[in-house]
Amino acid sequence: MEPGRTRAAPLRLLLTRLAVCALCVWRSSAIVIRAEAEVIVENGTTGTLYCSFTSNQVVSSATSVTWSFQSSQPDNQFSKDSHTILYFANGKAFPGQAEFKERLHFIGDINKRDVSIRLSPVQFSDNGTYFCDVKNPPDVEGTRARTELRVVLPEAFPQKNTGMIVGVILGALVFLVLIAVAACVAVRVVRNRHNYEGCTSLDSGSSSQASQRPRKKVDSSAEVSRCGSPSGPLQVGAVNGGATTNTDTSVGPVIYAQLDHSGSKHAHVHKMEPVVYADIRKN
Repeated sequence: MEPGRTRAAPLRLLLTRLAVCALCVWRSSAIVIRAEAEVIVENGTTGTLYCSFTSNQVVSSATSVTWSFQSSQPDNQFSKDSHTILYFANGKAFPGQAEFKERLHFIGDINKRDVSIRLSPVQFSDNGTYFCDVKNPPDVEGTRARTELRVVLPEAFPQKNTGMIVGVILGALVFLVLIAVAACVAVRVVRNRHNYEGCTSLDSGSSSQASQRPRKKVDSSAEVSRCGSPSGPLQVGAVNGGATTNTDTSVGPVIYAQLDHSGSKHAHVHKMEPVVYADIRKN
């Protein structure tokens, strides 16, 4: 191996490393500036041009902001090249051109990396491109941001659809509420119908069972009677040699009557027999 090639290899490696380090330092020190691409303002109103920046360095008194303007109208004095309309440094704003001196104001906060401006009132001669450039040493390398300003007539200004959007949202909410209410009512009706059918089937089953159930025979000595009073116990009476025996069957009271078998109006009653009355209670 030749000695010249042996010495050239480490030198080439060293130069490559230095180039990479220099590129990393340049990228870390570059400032990034952002602004809106287009702003549409109605003639005679206030227009705001927003601009912000990102920097790895701390904002200091050396940080400066430059706003420039280039008109889009060929007959305008600012159409050939961009002209400085505002310069900001050391916490103070300095208007540039007399055309913007009374109408242009710095509204940003440099400590929050906001360097926006406000133009009021705007006029048709303000149509054009506005450039925002920020220097924050040692971050001085960066591409300035640009914003296209369009000044239009009131009838040509795009209307906001805020009212329509709010109306659509409210309509959707009302529709959802109506659907929820209808669903609740439907569920309640189905439940009530199901409960009613269940009660009807139970009642019909009880009635059929009661009709098929054989009635008990009543002895001549003891007759069973049911009365219309559901709360009172049924009393069963038997006449046996003039004595009356009551038996509680928990059904209802029994009404007794003395019968005359002689046919005479003045004859005495010699025998007491029970009389069974039909139960007139509703099933």
